[in-house]
Amino acid sequence: QVQLVESGGGLVQAGGSLRLSCAASGRTFSSYAMGWFRQAPGKEREFVAKISTSGGRTYYAGSVKGRFSISRDNAKNTVYLEMNSLKPEDTANYCCAARRGVGTTMSNDYDYWGQGTQVTVSS
Repeated sequence: QVQLVESGGGLVQAGGSLRLSCAASGRTFSSYAMGWFRQAPGKEREFVAKISTSGGRTYYAGSVKGRFSISRDNAKNTVYLEMNSLKPEDTANYCCAARRGVGTTMSNDYDYWGQGTQVTVSS
């Protein structure tokens, strides 16, 4: 079993930056592809970014491509989401998720989830 804990959320002004972290338990973190998803009030959860087990491959939703960057440090069992040029529409609860092997953009494909960290972007 994998336990995930997000941190780093907060309130920022539009155009600002924020870095989210997701700490995972266990000694097999490097066997899991990781993804970031977000959900705003009244909206469905949506894919944000994903990264392969080794960190060699990344993929982003069109809405965040060029602004966000996902990375991981397997030695620290941690995945990050660097968010730049934040917009009010980025406001949401951000969750990290883990999946054995290859990651996908579908939330139902992931096996483990963190509780999330709130990101609020003011205009």
